[in-house]
Amino acid sequence: MAESATGTEFDILVLGGGSAGYAAALRAVQLGLSVGLIDKGKIGGTCLHNGCIPTKALLHTAEIADGSRESEKYGVKATFDSIDMAAVNKYKDGVIAGKYRGLLGLIKSRGITTIEGSGRLASQSTVDVDGTVYTGKHIILATGSYSRSLPGLEIGGKVMTSDQALTMDYVPKTAIILGGGVIGCEFASVWKSFGVDVTIIEALPSLVPNEDATIVKAFERAFKKRGIAFNTGTRFTSVEQNDDGVVVTLEDGKTFEADIMLVAVGRGPVTSDLGYEEAGLTMDRGYVITDERLHTGVGNIYAVGDIVPGLQLAHRGFQQGIFVAEEIGGLKPIVVQDINIPKVTYSDPEIASVGYTEKAAREKFGDDRVETQEYNLAGNGRSTIIGTGGLVKLVREKDGPIIGMHMLGSRMGEQIGEAQLIVNWEAYPEDVAPLVHAHPTQNEALGEAHLALAGKPLHS
Repeated sequence: MAESATGTEFDILVLGGGSAGYAAALRAVQLGLSVGLIDKGKIGGTCLHNGCIPTKALLHTAEIADGSRESEKYGVKATFDSIDMAAVNKYKDGVIAGKYRGLLGLIKSRGITTIEGSGRLASQSTVDVDGTVYTGKHIILATGSYSRSLPGLEIGGKVMTSDQALTMDYVPKTAIILGGGVIGCEFASVWKSFGVDVTIIEALPSLVPNEDATIVKAFERAFKKRGIAFNTGTRFTSVEQNDDGVVVTLEDGKTFEADIMLVAVGRGPVTSDLGYEEAGLTMDRGYVITDERLHTGVGNIYAVGDIVPGLQLAHRGFQQGIFVAEEIGGLKPIVVQDINIPKVTYSDPEIASVGYTEKAAREKFGDDRVETQEYNLAGNGRSTIIGTGGLVKLVREKDGPIIGMHMLGSRMGEQIGEAQLIVNWEAYPEDVAPLVHAHPTQNEALGEAHLALAGKPLHS
């Protein structure tokens, strides 16, 4: 392992210790490069501390709550009393703490130098951290993202982002969620399971608008069945806070009242006042522009994760961090396009997808060059056992490979591993059809869908 000669000089300086930054650091030291990892907060970033991990812990609690309510239909006599938020938060925070200790131990054992403080790009090869200047032969920018709001919409009191929602010590009776994307739908799912009367406000015509239209329609039906209300296609105008809660007004004059409002309108890049423009980087609406190999075009500076335009996903940042470390190490890694990165909305039901939607495929290849196949989970034994509905949808280039896979149902996110392999390896339905899928599993649904598209359906 290479060693820093002076304590302030490194082969690589990584500015930001979230998923993208720490992944780059871990891979770089494996390649014999010395690394300084700079972060003003806790290593692990948004995903570990106030994003992916705590949200999924709440979703697991929500699943248990629903299971207790529905237990009698499975022959188990149980009663649901209430949600103890103190205990829920203790469980959630315990998960975070355990993962954080493990990550710190890994960082230390690999010989990565952690530098705590506010870092600012000072030149094409230096970063100033609270007055101390560190030098890197290469610099990787990985400063992450923050919870956005809307112009004029102040966060505070009963109007909050996911940051505040994750630390709530009570369960509200009613909630309005501004934004029907992934974050908004996941919180809607949690809160409905906790007994909250939830309404989602989404300016676009549908919830989760980036997903395949067939999946979206089925997802919306499932949310309606759960009693989650949503108002789509009309923009938010204003919110007023009073002693009773919030009053939200839309452009069409409709008003909604609730105890609290969650603002879930996406995340923005953390790049302001960090010296990026002064160093000559090309910026667009706060994002750092790079080439396909994540180089900024300035010196030996790379950018990864949420500050690069595209999907804002922890595993995308993780993959990009590894990619850049290997690029610097001379391994010439393969570029992974955003279209082939898997996505999961961890609500009930879950959405899992990778590749082209049917609409995007038809726009790119033409209507006559696209085939689709749907498999209803009603035909899947394991799905019947656990009590979930949903479907698997395949998108294929005609007489060619699978270019999109889209799934809906409880726990279907666990099937995205095989799906992304199929899409990324450009497998044909005829390649997948002979593969053996264990019975009874939800994984069989992927096999059945490919059998059908290959022209030999069994249960569909």
